[in-house]
Amino acid sequence: MQIPVTMAEAEPPQAGYRDGPLAAYRAKLAAGELQPDPAQAQAAAVLQELWTKLRGYAPVPPLPEPSGLFARLLRRKTAPQAPAGTPRGLYLVGEVGRGKSMLMDLFFACAEVAPKRRIHFHQFMQDCHQRIHRWKLAHPGEADPIPPLADSILAEASLLCFDEFQVHDISDAMILGRLFEALFLRGVVVVATSNTAPDDLFKGRPGRDAFLPFIALINQHVHVLLLAAERDYRRERIQGLSTWYAPVDGRAERALDATFEELTNARHGAPEELIVLGHKVEIAEVLRGVARCEFDSLCGRPLGPADYLAVAVRYHTLLLDGIPRLGPENFDRARRFITLIDALYERRCKLVASAAATPDTLYERGENAAMFERTASRLMEMQSREYLALPHLQDELGGGSAVVGADNSL
Repeated sequence: MQIPVTMAEAEPPQAGYRDGPLAAYRAKLAAGELQPDPAQAQAAAVLQELWTKLRGYAPVPPLPEPSGLFARLLRRKTAPQAPAGTPRGLYLVGEVGRGKSMLMDLFFACAEVAPKRRIHFHQFMQDCHQRIHRWKLAHPGEADPIPPLADSILAEASLLCFDEFQVHDISDAMILGRLFEALFLRGVVVVATSNTAPDDLFKGRPGRDAFLPFIALINQHVHVLLLAAERDYRRERIQGLSTWYAPVDGRAERALDATFEELTNARHGAPEELIVLGHKVEIAEVLRGVARCEFDSLCGRPLGPADYLAVAVRYHTLLLDGIPRLGPENFDRARRFITLIDALYERRCKLVASAAATPDTLYERGENAAMFERTASRLMEMQSREYLALPHLQDELGGGSAVVGADNSL
């Protein structure tokens, strides 16, 4: 029996590139949509080679795995092998804003293989945890949910394209090795983008020794390519945008819509839950490191510094809709907003917001107005080109203080 997997996808770029991702990349250059970049051109050429190998690819169904003690011992001593004829995937690593996702999207749109899926890696793992949990509830006597989960993923996609491949959570690390071993044995081809080289995944975290076989597995089944582009295109895009819209009206909402599309190349993201100290922080829309939500969803709920730190670390840009005027009558929300801005500022997370007033007039009168002056100053600084040029400080969540996107009941 398979475990059904539902993998939410970002809106794919317009398809129709019959000659592969390199031709699509060159067409964008010719149209002036991209600027020449040798590192991007090299990556497009590598993706073109994989595109050629994948044309019409269909995995060979794996033979049933032998059971018993001897078979388990044998599997431990031999590296898992993909079926003959399975192309090696690609792991595209580089600093933020260098065009990794754009190139993978071109490849995904062109790939002549079915079925295929492009999904944010965090979403994929969150869904897998939920499916495993449901499997255990429905099959209390059955020991291993990984093979049926891998069968279901294969039925959904023989090509998996992962955006933002990162491992922050021990519960992800615990299942990744066995899950990906099962996927590779079934002939699934993986293409991924990441800011972190495979050898540095989960580095410095408790339990990493048990994670090392997964790193070896990735290095065995995918080529690792460094995208060493010099320019941070994403930072340049946000530097050219306005970041504060007042008042809160239709114009401001449309401006935030346009900003989200500019930063993600899609009109909408998918909802995401951060699990922080055992409770949920719900984000309405997430895509490619950009989060969007209403003011009340973050500051109208009893959230604290750890929650806002998780948001600031997880996302490089936050779009916040509907900041109201603040004062003594809603000071609980104002206090949470101050804490949120402190977390965003310290992690150099970028903020694009719609608000009832400019930062210096959001909290003008009454008790604690003086305390808000520092926040107003920070909000003004966060609109400056100097701040927008700063790199996002995306330190790994450490010490178990925040667990992002995992089902802790497993």
